[in-house]
Amino acid sequence: MTRNLLTSAIFAGLAAGVLAAALQFVFVIPVLLEGELYESGQRVHFATDGSPQSDRGAPGIGNDFARHTMTLGFDLVTYTGYGLILMGLMALGERNGIAISARAGLVWGLAGFIAVQLAPALGQPPDLPGTPAGAVGPRQAWWAATILCSAVGLALLAFARSWLAAIGVVLLALPHLIGAPQLDTYWGVAPPELSAEFATLSLGAAAAGWTALGFFCGLFWERARDA
Repeated sequence: MTRNLLTSAIFAGLAAGVLAAALQFVFVIPVLLEGELYESGQRVHFATDGSPQSDRGAPGIGNDFARHTMTLGFDLVTYTGYGLILMGLMALGERNGIAISARAGLVWGLAGFIAVQLAPALGQPPDLPGTPAGAVGPRQAWWAATILCSAVGLALLAFARSWLAAIGVVLLALPHLIGAPQLDTYWGVAPPELSAEFATLSLGAAAAGWTALGFFCGLFWERARDA
């Protein structure tokens, strides 16, 4: 049973990773590469006359196959790791009387997206190249703490009783009440509309990947349980 679940988690992670990578290649990477044009100075948003206008147009994904292969490999490894974690939490949940199915897996996947992607993005949205940011150490510490607080907070809201659910609400809000590390000034070189589009597309691709991951984990769980 354990071996079947581990295999199922790996296959679920690979399937979700392929989906997430496909969405990134179609939607996210062209915008990312367009942002790199501003970062390198090949395009200038604020021209010498002070105009905020600049030409719009993504360069496509190009033919840097080594870079794209690394992107695919990173997605496969990342979602496989997420799948192992999610399957382990599902196993813990079923031991405590929580029914696991493909439909329930969708909810688990969305919860994972909220904890790992959406909640940290409220304070630190995905950064387009050319967007300045603060020191890496404090940002990473806030990011990790937000994921931990969000995951525990969601679990308490979903499964705890009485006053423990209130602690879940506090944990969800705590990182944002403290606030993510921010710079004191704005001085990005890319158009703000492009940065907003990049953040939206990145989160959308992540939401699809996490939802697919939860669905496949729940589906494979059912099959392994019934085998």
